[in-house]
Amino acid sequence: MPDLLLELFSEEIPARMQAKAADDLRRMVTDKLVAEGLVYEGAKAFVTPRRLALTVHGIPARQPDLKTERKGPKIGAPDAAVQGFLKATGLTSLDEAKIQRDPKGDFYIALLEKPGRAAIDVLAEILPVIVRTFPWPKSMRWGERSAKSGALTWVRPLHSIIATFGPETEDPEVVKFSIDGIETGQTTHGHRFLAPSAISVRRFEDYEAKLKAAKVVLDPQARKDIILADAKQLAFAQGFELVEDQVLLDEVSGLVEWPVVLMGSFDQEFLSIPGEVIRATIRNNQKCFVVSDLKDSDKNPDKTGKLTNKFILTANIEATDGGKAIVAGNERVIRARLSDAKFFYEADLKTKLEDRLPKFENIVFHEKLGTQGERIKRIERLAAEIAPLVGADVEKAKRAAHLAKADLLTEVVGEFPELQGLMGKYYALAQGEDASVAAASEEHYKPQGPADRVPTDRVSVAVALADKIDTLVGFWAIDEKPTGSKDPYALRRAALGVIRLILENGIRIDLAAIARTPFVAFGILPHAKSIISDHENIEKLENSVGRVSFSIDVWNSYFQNRDWKGFEEAYAAAQTTADKKVLDLLSFFADRLKVQLRDQGARHDLVDAVFALGGQDDLLMVVRRVEALGKFLDTDDGKNLLAGTKRASNILSIEEKKDKRSFDGAPDSALYKLDEEKALAKAIDQVKSEAGAAVAKEDFAAAMSAMAKLRPAVDAFFDKVKVNDDEPKVRENRLKLLNEIRAATRAVADFSKIEG
Repeated sequence: MPDLLLELFSEEIPARMQAKAADDLRRMVTDKLVAEGLVYEGAKAFVTPRRLALTVHGIPARQPDLKTERKGPKIGAPDAAVQGFLKATGLTSLDEAKIQRDPKGDFYIALLEKPGRAAIDVLAEILPVIVRTFPWPKSMRWGERSAKSGALTWVRPLHSIIATFGPETEDPEVVKFSIDGIETGQTTHGHRFLAPSAISVRRFEDYEAKLKAAKVVLDPQARKDIILADAKQLAFAQGFELVEDQVLLDEVSGLVEWPVVLMGSFDQEFLSIPGEVIRATIRNNQKCFVVSDLKDSDKNPDKTGKLTNKFILTANIEATDGGKAIVAGNERVIRARLSDAKFFYEADLKTKLEDRLPKFENIVFHEKLGTQGERIKRIERLAAEIAPLVGADVEKAKRAAHLAKADLLTEVVGEFPELQGLMGKYYALAQGEDASVAAASEEHYKPQGPADRVPTDRVSVAVALADKIDTLVGFWAIDEKPTGSKDPYALRRAALGVIRLILENGIRIDLAAIARTPFVAFGILPHAKSIISDHENIEKLENSVGRVSFSIDVWNSYFQNRDWKGFEEAYAAAQTTADKKVLDLLSFFADRLKVQLRDQGARHDLVDAVFALGGQDDLLMVVRRVEALGKFLDTDDGKNLLAGTKRASNILSIEEKKDKRSFDGAPDSALYKLDEEKALAKAIDQVKSEAGAAVAKEDFAAAMSAMAKLRPAVDAFFDKVKVNDDEPKVRENRLKLLNEIRAATRAVADFSKIEG
């Protein structure tokens, strides 16, 4: 079957656009082929800095013939309807139509056949449309034609188009079309400098081989493999180790068509600045890799694994001097950039972190949530509240929260924002701060994604929780919650961060209590301002306690002899609002926890069953309860008890709806007629006691074992007892007994939420 080769040859395609462009080309062409009935065998797209290429294998030579039926008017319909039908279908008379029998009346049916077209003609029709509508993020017009309406726009000037189609055993044909004066053909060009002459190609294998001979590696993955292998080998040969960087590798491979790896160096004095600053400088400015000592304590005891004064660059040319001029040029630029970085770093060290904090008072965090300075005060107070709960030193947690954001105002972070937090750690250590306080500067941002590590230092954990909870509470307070796919403030990520910090560190913490204090604070301050006119004292209050952790006692100390009735009303209103928003936020945490547990293979319905009990604010206990419940439901006892409980709930739901009442209250033992009723009542009492005691001790496995004792009594009850007895009092008593089953199982979970 025939194959298609398509190449769009242009000026430089930005590296950041290449991968998506290749995927878009493959998708757009293959989607159109399938839509036209041309089902292909395989397709692969390629991209270099100057060309976008596609090969599609196994395309049928022709479209299949299309046979369709078109329903016409009823027999005996008016002549106008009949003539319209004949005209629309191309029939000369009704004799050419078929009659379809139908209970509502017989209809004329036209059998239409549309012969398939040659695939090359279809390609000539669809490819120009794809080129003209290609979804580049940014595109341009050029030349004389750019002034005309409908001129082609492309990422950079488009020079030529290869489009060939044909079977492997024959010379392919050119798919003829023209776009803005560019005629399709079989000619491309090799490397811009090493082999710029025109190249005539026929099919993909021929195209790829001739490009390689003309110093162009077509496959992006092949270029990555060459760069990585050569860089590793070059570093190893010099006794070093490449510091791998996948993102940089992806970018560099998109800058070259013929990768040539070279090594350069910079002055030893620059190693006095942190390695991350060196790496960011070299990476961001020159797209070069850094190199470290080849750490091997046995063979190289002097090696440390730290950065060396070497770097590796990727050129796009085989230079006649072996790359000496290219290396020298990169060394000059890197020397200048490292000089700047060293100056920034040393200048930053001259100012203490706390001396930078006053500037935050003039930097708005969010117009409804105050300044960055106010936010730091909130985080500091919240970290102090959380510290004892996570086993952190309170004073260290407060100090860490106080300094954690300070490096945002440093020169190095201004130049390299990706180093925020990390530079705070370096500066904190340089000014003699405790190691845990310094570490929190970097770690309080973590985890920033599912692959990011979770801090274990308790001071870092306290500050990280305070930072994320303050963010969530603040935006919940102003009703800026995530909607659909929109989450501009990364609140889902913050919630997952809180969950991972709690679960992976085994922390017992009441989220509702922690979240409620700042919620009340956010709500109360505006109310208080509206009823108390002493602006000076309001300002003192804000400066003293901020917007996070204050109580009625604090207010009393500032506002004795004021309008406390109005204040108490405002305080009560704020508390009510806070309670509602805390519940909503906890629901959000529950949803995020479901995502987390589902990703780990747990069942989301079990999370629902545990959260449905209410008051489940300790996420660690929720997870342990879910784990125990999951194990229990995997046993025969668990499965059968679930079935029995659901049966009881279903019967209760039907009868409650019928009687328009619930069957709460203890059943009357005097009304038990059968041994199975008595046995079930006894089992329920025993299970309630044992399961309740186990849950109180947080021994959920024991609670499940206790629940298993219900299973035989429930089975026997449904096997022998008629619930809807003819005697009303007996019926009611038995329904109350069923309600006791439901109530007993709620000691561990709401079984009605469990699927199956």
